[in-house]
Amino acid sequence: MESLHFIRPLWFVALAPILVLAWFWFRRTRSGSAWQNAISSELLPVLLDVQESRSGQWLRGIMLTAITLAVIGLAGPTWEKLPQNVEQKNDALVVLLDLSLSMWAEDVKPSRIVRARQKITDILRQREEGLTALVAYAGDAHAVVPLTDDVATIENLLGALDPGMMPVLGSNPSHGLEIAKGLFSNANMTEGRILMITDGIDRISAVSKHRNRAFPISIIGIGTYEGGPIPLDSDAEPPRYLMTQEGNQVIALLDERRLTEVANLSYGKYSKLSLSDTDFRVALSTPLPTEDASIEVEREFDSWFDQGHWLAAALLPLCLLGFRRGALIMLAFAVATPGFDAAAAPTAAGETAPGTIWDKLWWRDDQRAHQALTAGEPERAAILFEDPQWRAVARYRTGDWTDALRGFNQDTTTTGTYNRANAHARLGNYQQALDLYGQVLAAAADHEDAAFNKALVERLLQQQQQQQADAQQDSTEKQQKQQSNDSEESPSENQQQSSDQESNESPSQSNEEQRESEQDREGEDEDQQRQELVNRDEKQEALEQWLRRVPDEPGGLLRRKFQHETKQRLRNGDYEHRQGDKVW
Repeated sequence: MESLHFIRPLWFVALAPILVLAWFWFRRTRSGSAWQNAISSELLPVLLDVQESRSGQWLRGIMLTAITLAVIGLAGPTWEKLPQNVEQKNDALVVLLDLSLSMWAEDVKPSRIVRARQKITDILRQREEGLTALVAYAGDAHAVVPLTDDVATIENLLGALDPGMMPVLGSNPSHGLEIAKGLFSNANMTEGRILMITDGIDRISAVSKHRNRAFPISIIGIGTYEGGPIPLDSDAEPPRYLMTQEGNQVIALLDERRLTEVANLSYGKYSKLSLSDTDFRVALSTPLPTEDASIEVEREFDSWFDQGHWLAAALLPLCLLGFRRGALIMLAFAVATPGFDAAAAPTAAGETAPGTIWDKLWWRDDQRAHQALTAGEPERAAILFEDPQWRAVARYRTGDWTDALRGFNQDTTTTGTYNRANAHARLGNYQQALDLYGQVLAAAADHEDAAFNKALVERLLQQQQQQQADAQQDSTEKQQKQQSNDSEESPSENQQQSSDQESNESPSQSNEEQRESEQDREGEDEDQQRQELVNRDEKQEALEQWLRRVPDEPGGLLRRKFQHETKQRLRNGDYEHRQGDKVW
């Protein structure tokens, strides 16, 4: 019963009027008993129908019990998961974002590119079903995210997109549409919508040649009729703007007539950017051949099985008891009050999982642990997690790397190997960490985090070895110096006599020189210790900075991805996407 919770807990709000009704009935019963106390027991059978009063109490009890059971059943009690097939709406959308230099124009505040990213975010948050992809284009196009139902990933990458990251300048929507068609084909989609967010199209044929009724192309235009200059360095004094070869300032205009014509020719709709969601609702209202169809996704997920029907069955004897009393009323009360272990559930580590019984009624331990981990409470999450790998992650975040390593050792996947490498690096076992990073890169050569951490640990290992070598060298020099001092303290007889004589002549001077020598040696030892502490702190700081970093800025990764794809196209002889004369 530890997994017992309710799918629709808001139904318990209905218990409030039930309690009020029970209170009124209780008062009525008390008023009846007052007459019984005031009338002699010999006269009660004549003046009051005691049997009828008791029957009414039984009836009220049965009704209250039945209503309570009905509310509990409607709340959806569950304690078991069953696999269910996944289906989703056959609604695929590819968003084409214009990243030409004109999107830096500030005729709409704060800039066209910022407003475009905000609008795409609004679209993603409104999409409850279907697949979504994102393509960015300038002089050439690149798929940022393929068709997926994980819109959170798209939203995470969206903030990194900027015209300055595109390897080829210009505006080539045709290549972006080719990429979009390839994404539809790779996902085996026979229909879908394409939404272009742009501030202009130079050639109508660049878009209209891709027209297909099964893949309508809609457009959201960004900008103003008056247009605006294109800032290249807005922080400079004075600001620098894009200029033509003749020295004239480039003004990026929004030609809505052309964009409307392109959308109509491509079976789509045009809408100008607005603060509300009217623009994308209009643009995405184009019908598809099978608008209401759904497709079955090739995966299953476990869903909680609603057990409320058992309480519906328990209502049947209560309904019968509403007409005829019987001993089954006790069974009904037993069903209405299911057993629940009020004690805190012990975890695998022998600790008691924190949290109230009320929390356990609605959430499982793993769910509450994930909430605690997200809220920055890894200590509490480590106690609650039942899954050993998640518990190891929580232990890692608390700094208990030894315990985390024991959990990671149970995971034989590439992710487990990578986590073990990080834990060894945290513990200072650099060579073990390097060996594990090598295993990760051998299995996944494109694992950038493993490659980066491996290079970092190699530098830390070199520093450690250098420090050990320096310490060994200092130790050797001290031994040699000590041996030299010992040999100086055992001179020949004549030298000893001369030394004794000098010592007798100036004992204070000899003692002073000896103290100065000892102070110098102590100062050297303190300087060396301080240097070792500084090096250790720098090494620990570097380890903290890189091994625990969370890459929430994916701009560099996307920039390198775009550059790599462009170089591959040029190597393959695809010269169509080289930079043209118009760079905006």
